[in-house]
Amino acid sequence: MSHTDHAKTAEHFMRQLQDRLCDALADIDGEASFVEDAWTREGGGGGRTRVLRDGGVFEQGGVNFSLVHGDRLPPSATAHRPQLAGGSFVATGVSLVMHPRNPYVPTTHMNVRYFEARKEGVEPLWWFGGGFDLTPFYPFDEDVTHWHQVARDVCTPYGHDVYERYKRWCDEYFYLKHRDETRGIGGLFFDDLDEGGFDRCFAFTRDVGQGFLDAYLPIVERRMHTPWEERERQFQLYRRGRYVEFNLVYDRGTLFGLQSGGRTESILMSLPPLVRFEYAYTPEPGSAEAALADYLKPRDWL
Repeated sequence: MSHTDHAKTAEHFMRQLQDRLCDALADIDGEASFVEDAWTREGGGGGRTRVLRDGGVFEQGGVNFSLVHGDRLPPSATAHRPQLAGGSFVATGVSLVMHPRNPYVPTTHMNVRYFEARKEGVEPLWWFGGGFDLTPFYPFDEDVTHWHQVARDVCTPYGHDVYERYKRWCDEYFYLKHRDETRGIGGLFFDDLDEGGFDRCFAFTRDVGQGFLDAYLPIVERRMHTPWEERERQFQLYRRGRYVEFNLVYDRGTLFGLQSGGRTESILMSLPPLVRFEYAYTPEPGSAEAALADYLKPRDWL
């Protein structure tokens, strides 16, 4: 499938966004930089995986750019659009996951993507998706409020109900049914966005991608010097297990990447470098660890 002007516009933005994110995150880390691993996909396209390890703030994090295309859509892309089965596609996007060392600094995820599909006899389709969400282990109300305030500010120019809709979608998507809890305190999630034309959808997706740093960096700055001990570290490693469970059981991006023959190392860069599973763990009643449960239920944070 040849790349349309829309796909080229999206690709250009995604490449720039990856650069901007890596520069800002390496700057706040202060000790480590991102190492780039460029790759090509046998079926068409490739990407740039950038990983930061053993930094001053981040134990490990990755910012991945990809542009992939192929002659046959993977099953995860046609589940909601069976009429496109067997069609060709172009997909480009940036995905980010940062796992801080300090248990008081939240883990975070951000993703923006563009997708185009074509099949003979079917009108060509395109759509955007993305969002960002926050996974604290020791939450602070001012951090949660700030995160959601930035999310709402990003959405406001696009309609009075956009934040509420995409916040709810985030709560519903990043939900571990088998644990009956959200993955974190949410944020924004949207998919299949084509309403209002390409320019409007692209502008919104661009604002989400660029707004992420405004949401996350102030929280990092506030918490990165908080003292912590082994108890907090062990709880952080235990809760990281939930991240692994979600990404391997539910995450659409992981499924799409694996089904489309993407690069396994890049797809699984979202997993934490160290994690701990403990059978039937229960936090001590009244402890800071027990308090996290109150934050893992959808609510209006603003």
